[in-house]
Order: sequence, then structure tokens, then C-alpha cells
Amino acid sequence: MIKRTLYFGNPAYLSFKNKQLLIDIKADEPNNIEARQTRIAIEDIGVVMLDHGQITITQPLLNALLENNTALISCDARHMPMGLWLPLEGHYTQQERFEAQINASLPLKKQLWAQVIEQKLINQGAVLQHQNKNYKYLYELAKNVKSGDIENAEGHGAAYYWKNIFDFEFPFKRDRDGEPPNNLLNYGYAILRAITARSLVGSGLLPTLGIHHANKYNAYCLADDMMEPYRPFVDKIVLELIEEGEQLDYLSKEIKKSLLSIATIDVHIDMQKSPLMIALQRTTASLAKCYEGTQKKLLLPSFIVHDT
Repeated sequence: MIKRTLYFGNPAYLSFKNKQLLIDIKADEPNNIEARQTRIAIEDIGVVMLDHGQITITQPLLNALLENNTALISCDARHMPMGLWLPLEGHYTQQERFEAQINASLPLKKQLWAQVIEQKLINQGAVLQHQNKNYKYLYELAKNVKSGDIENAEGHGAAYYWKNIFDFEFPFKRDRDGEPPNNLLNYGYAILRAITARSLVGSGLLPTLGIHHANKYNAYCLADDMMEPYRPFVDKIVLELIEEGEQLDYLSKEIKKSLLSIATIDVHIDMQKSPLMIALQRTTASLAKCYEGTQKKLLLPSFIVHDT
């Protein structure tokens, strides 16, 4: 079942009753918002984003969301995601999977990282191909990724990709604090990161212990690793927003709605069409099996090719 992504950008009181999220929206006359009440089954919710300083959420609801392995994201004063709540327990064999993850050998982690980077490059190439741009360089890089990506194919690919992806008059530089559309990319990646962390916990893995990322100040190193092949799906949404003529300086509600849709867009995984959130669950489940030694290949996403 496809889990819902809920966004709250207005004053609201969120509580829990009869296995349902109760939403009380307060009236806001200056912004033409009428008071209303809504109920949503907890089991249908995958992601909740809180983006207003006057949102109240009750402790029973927090517990219910965590029990449902819902990713709860809190935004800062700039309306950018800044915090993530996840359950401490997410899988019935969690202790065994923790041990397998912790004891994973360096050669295994290097092989897994090579698979991740290979598919990321393929997906970046697909984005450029969709724009009728030269994509073959990225596909060639993908074919020659070595264990651990010792030749830094990812870095070479990124330099080429970001140089060619946008049709701006000025050279685009991917920089977290840079000019738009960096702000849109940041927002989309933050949502993707939360979904990835949620899937890792649901697969009984520690989001902190990465296969490549290893920053001691980063609590989501493994999430940052496993989201890499999914990043180009965010990039494609940003490209579509630019093509539609959206103003990029401000994260409007329309832009946020489009970026929040990342959880439900269709991707190909294991030769099947699947919503991205479900595909991520399959990716993290395959990672757990690789740690346990029962599988050698990760299940990773690719773009759906439409017949012309």
C-alpha cells in the first residue's frame, strides 16, 4: 500500500484517537483559511512534515506515528526540513541485522558502494537523455565503476552532470548555500533523506553506519549512501518546475507540493513499476540481505522509459 505524505503549513492541532490522526485546522482570516477537522488512519501515513510555528502535536500521536514507522519531519523558520523523528525499533530481527551490518567487511561495503554509484550515474544519464542532451559520457562512466569507486567516477560524473543539466545563461554550481534552484534541490533531497531513513529503520538497519559516508557528526550516513541513486528523481522534478516557469527564489506551496510528491512517483525496480517509497523499502531490504550474505546485488531504481 502506498503511504501518504502529509504537509502542515498552517496552525493546527494534531491528536490521536481510534487509530486515527485527528487534524484540527484553526481559522486564519487574513490568509482566508477556514476552520475544519479531518481524520486519517495512522496506518496510511508514511511521512508527516510540520512547517509552522503554531502546530501542536500530542504525545499519544507521536507514539502512534513512531509505532507506524512514520517519518516525522520538522522545518525551521526558513521552512527548510531540519529534524527527523524515527522509531528505535523497526524490525522483528533487528538485533541480528544490527550485528550483520556492524560486522560487514570492507570489501563488501566497497562492492555495494560501486553498485550504488553505477546506478546513480545511469539515472543521471537518463535525466540528460530525457532533455535530449549528451548522456553517453555518464553511461560510459557507469560501465567502469571500480570497487569502492576508487577512480571517483561519481565526482567526474557530477562535474559533467551539473554543468549540463540546466539551460541557464550562467554556469550552475551545485552548492547547498548557492543560488536557486539549489534551494529546491535541498528541499527535495531532505524529503528523500527522511524517506530513506524511514525505510532503513523498517528494514532493521542503523541509518548511522554507512557503507561509504562516515562523518562522525552525521547521524544518517547510511541514508545518505542509499539515497544516491534516487537523487536524480528529485532533479527531474526540479527540472519540470523550471520548465513550467515557477519562480525559484521562493519555495511556494505549489513547489513544495511537487517536491513532496517524490514519495509516490513511479520508478522501475527489479523490472517492475513501483512508487518510489515502496521501491526504497525494497532497496533497503536488499541491503539487509547483502549484509546477511543471502544476496549479492542491491535492488536499485531506474527511470521508466515511455514508449514513443
